[in-house]
Amino acid sequence: MKNASIPNIEARFRAYAEKLSTALGHADRVEPFQAYCTGLLLPVERKSVEPMAAQLAPGQVSAKHQSLHHFVAKSSWRDAAVMRAVQDYALPKMQSQGPILAWIVDDTGFPKKGKHSVGVARQYCGQLGKQDNCQVAVSVSVATAYASLPVAYRLYLPEKWVEDSHRRQQAGIPAEVAFQTKPEIALDQLRTLALSEAPRGVVLADAGYGNDSDFRAGVRSLDLLYVLGIQKSTTVWAPGTEPLPPPEYSGCGRPPKLPRRSLEHTPVSALK
Repeated sequence: MKNASIPNIEARFRAYAEKLSTALGHADRVEPFQAYCTGLLLPVERKSVEPMAAQLAPGQVSAKHQSLHHFVAKSSWRDAAVMRAVQDYALPKMQSQGPILAWIVDDTGFPKKGKHSVGVARQYCGQLGKQDNCQVAVSVSVATAYASLPVAYRLYLPEKWVEDSHRRQQAGIPAEVAFQTKPEIALDQLRTLALSEAPRGVVLADAGYGNDSDFRAGVRSLDLLYVLGIQKSTTVWAPGTEPLPPPEYSGCGRPPKLPRRSLEHTPVSALK
């Protein structure tokens, strides 16, 4: 079955790109930004500036390539301002169809061939369903019953990247950027979102976040309800109980296995 056509799709796309352009901070960034947005929607396999330029301006590939490359590699703007523009444009349209029901925490992997893209490493990639060379971004999306919208998006920087000063300098990573786990990044994003005017929803996340006791405690401290996945091997204790102390180790044989303590401060009755 063919996809149904969307009325006035070109005009709507131009209006959307123009709305986001207001957050770029300088007028000379508007044209390459809109061209780059268009390029991301083109039916080309590689979404890099060179094949985009060839499609966007076949007669002026070199000039278009230079313009797009300068915009992507050299221009600077505040991510938060662009995300706010996206939210201001799209959120009212989403809410016209139904209320915000959930804040969805997730991470997205982007397969990569090389090793120079910031944060690229051999790690789990959801697109591929396995460990592979990729970048990973942590996001929070607000969702209705009909649509979802990312309102926070941040690249995860593996610890080996943070510790490599030469690699950081080559990639232009600011000195103040420190290592954070994915749950720590997501919790920072939730704190910022909780301080905004965004309608509240139930926090949803898989076990990669639900297994982290600090993440759960942080979500509770924001007075947010949550539904989080946990691994089936995770142990919980009823209210008023706690894990037994580990048996004493005599020094002979294999040391006793310590109980998992990931949920020891979360009584079953308090899980939301």
